[in-house]
Amino acid sequence: MKTIEKEVSAEIVEKKSKFIGNLFYVENVKEAEAKLEEIRKKYHDARHHCFAYRIIEDNHVVERANDDGEPSGTAGAPMLQLLSKNEIVNSLVVVTRYFGGILLGTGGLVRAYSQATAEAMQKAKWIGLEKGEVIKLSVSYQNLAYLQYYCKKNDISILETNFDKEPYSILEIAIDKKGKFLHKIEEKQFCIQKMEVLQEKYIQKKVQENA
Repeated sequence: MKTIEKEVSAEIVEKKSKFIGNLFYVENVKEAEAKLEEIRKKYHDARHHCFAYRIIEDNHVVERANDDGEPSGTAGAPMLQLLSKNEIVNSLVVVTRYFGGILLGTGGLVRAYSQATAEAMQKAKWIGLEKGEVIKLSVSYQNLAYLQYYCKKNDISILETNFDKEPYSILEIAIDKKGKFLHKIEEKQFCIQKMEVLQEKYIQKKVQENA
């Protein structure tokens, strides 16, 4: 799966109707609704603001699409299909239509909304996502340097290190790297006495060009 790095937009014209596609990064449904309201205010004189989004919540993908007055299935559904086909999550696409006076028919509408979405996607940079965990480890000052070296070498993020009463580090680690990491612990190379999984989440993997 992947998500958009930053907001992009694209514009097409089909038989005098203008379609403006805006693609956003969103973390939850509330944020998606807020972005949608921003678009409605920005293009307040437009006839339609059709949208689709796919958002990870509680490790499940929440999907929604809306035709906003266009014939059923001609806008939101094909937009959502493009997001799903390309395994895009935590993203909202809104296509605003300024009606040009010429009816496009159901096939024409599907093509136009799909094209506006696809062209926005082509402009985007993408961040790969993979299943991971946030883990808390007991760690001594003496072993911190080796832990930091290992994490840097293996692209594991150290989110926090604390040496107050009970020293610990909090890491963000991909599931496919966890097995090797646990093996290092078993070999006593990190001298870690305790490990706790704080959260399961999707974490950033790498930046990709285009969807």
